[in-house]
Amino acid sequence: VQLQASGGGLVQAGGSLRLSCAASGRTFSSYAMGWFRRAPGKEREFVAAITRSGGSTYYADSVKGRFTISRDNAKNTVYLQMNSLKPEDTAVYYCAAGYTIVVHTSTVGYWGQGTQVTVSS
Repeated sequence: VQLQASGGGLVQAGGSLRLSCAASGRTFSSYAMGWFRRAPGKEREFVAAITRSGGSTYYADSVKGRFTISRDNAKNTVYLQMNSLKPEDTAVYYCAAGYTIVVHTSTVGYWGQGTQVTVSS
């Protein structure tokens, strides 16, 4: 599967952005999906994950209550709605796909290219 992320940009603290990740192929619903991010000078870290059906979601503690992951299997797309953004959310965000729940980089089978999110204070 090929993944194409979009929706990043520059936003003020407290603002919102919605990231999208479009997947190629006709088997999108076979993949668990997730989002990771890498801030400058830091390791890539888990942000959010969603099961194949969308019935269960998982979040890093740092984004819980502010970010929402969702998916539309008919559109082969996964989303990350980011609200109440903070400067520490500044990072390159990557979408990811796997055969099991993608809450760790070791469970990711496919990576999308990153999209930059910058939050100004």
